[in-house]
Amino acid sequence: MKPEFENIPLIKNDAQSRFQITVDGYTAFILFQERDKDISLIHTESPEEIGGRGVATALIEKTLIYLEQHNYILAPLCPLVYAYIKRHPEWKRIVREDFKDKF
Repeated sequence: MKPEFENIPLIKNDAQSRFQITVDGYTAFILFQERDKDISLIHTESPEEIGGRGVATALIEKTLIYLEQHNYILAPLCPLVYAYIKRHPEWKRIVREDFKDKF
């Protein structure tokens, strides 16, 4: 993760079912569905005003760290999250068993 994003807090916004970070007044988010400790990441969105800077990647990294720290099992339905885990296979450790063979 780029150093400029390290100190930006990740917010788990349960009311809107999303993880989010705010950079320069713009909010990037990942929509999720959760049942107990099983969570699906569905869609990642980053405003074009902060696009191309690595914000979405930082958001994904922060979210995966949060999920691991809170003992979630992940279903990576979002194509960006899936692609990130494919490039960083060490994160398969938190992926639900029925998804692991897709990487």
